[in-house]
Amino acid sequence: MAGHASLPQGMAAKGIYDTLAIVVEVDRKYGVIVQASCTLVTPQAQEYIRRILIGHSLLEGVEEPIREIKEYYHGAAQNALIAALKDLYRTYLNGPGQASARQAAAKKNV
Repeated sequence: MAGHASLPQGMAAKGIYDTLAIVVEVDRKYGVIVQASCTLVTPQAQEYIRRILIGHSLLEGVEEPIREIKEYYHGAAQNALIAALKDLYRTYLNGPGQASARQAAAKKNV
């Protein structure tokens, strides 16, 4: 599944991609992200996002990865990363068989 967001002008990735994409593979039973990638240009930024996301359960929402990005990622793509994560989470909640995830999100008012 994937989440997308517009990139700000002036970013290196903007020359390659119009949008930022975060793509994850999710364990269906537990909602845990088992693999992740993103379209940021530098390997360090890609690995940082991968480390934040792998092992995180989407059943818990995306507040923790967003907090981590706000606190520690100070690149120009910060807002795009957050928007892409929110888009990814919406995609997850609307996926087939995600009734328990939707119920958990409703309790958190996402």
